[in-house]
Amino acid sequence: MLSPLLTIEVDRLDAGSARLRLAGELDFDTAPELVEAAADLRRDGHQELWLDFAGVTLCDSSGLSALVVIHRSGTGGVHVTGMNPQVRQLLDRTGLAELLPAPPRSAATDARDVG
Repeated sequence: MLSPLLTIEVDRLDAGSARLRLAGELDFDTAPELVEAAADLRRDGHQELWLDFAGVTLCDSSGLSALVVIHRSGTGGVHVTGMNPQVRQLLDRTGLAELLPAPPRSAATDARDVG
């Protein structure tokens, strides 16, 4: 059996924030899954989202678009952590790094270590 292109593990950190751990490819076929997972969390009251990209092996323009959709669809912050150099470069070149600034180092560590 083939493994899924993208897996998303959700950790509800507290009443207002949640972490989504991504593993695999974030592309045209899988980006809607991420958008839906974020929307579900926001409907449940988790407005601040931490997206852990440590396991992301590929991110294309559809993945970047998903980040914009998630950012625009909520009232809390969206923090992307654990990016590999390729994803970081994509965010820098497209200007998304300014839209989704890296969280303070201690906050990113706290979100990663919880759970």
